[in-house]
Amino acid sequence: MTPWLSLAVAIVCEVVGTSALQASAGFTRPLPSLLVAAGYGLAFYFLSQALTSIPLGTAYAIWSGVGVALISAIGWIVYGQKLDLAAIAGIVLITAGVLVIHLFSGTHA
Repeated sequence: MTPWLSLAVAIVCEVVGTSALQASAGFTRPLPSLLVAAGYGLAFYFLSQALTSIPLGTAYAIWSGVGVALISAIGWIVYGQKLDLAAIAGIVLITAGVLVIHLFSGTHA
């Protein structure tokens, strides 16, 4: 598996874990609680694989930026959480920052 694919899988696993965290109701519901543990465990495993070739700062910037955008979308779609203009602007700026790092910075090479 390529480092970039490992990072993508890590992000998806972290998003699954974080989404299940809301559903776990303080770890009182077994299935969502299991998804939290599995999601985070797999996320850190795949992140460690990605870090064999991707610099830590770059990987973490992408991990956090994409994760924030995905979790915000899931919160809005699945949990009915509201996103105001400031929240949307912040998500756009985070995404733009990730794109700048990936497309224009030599640190991700």
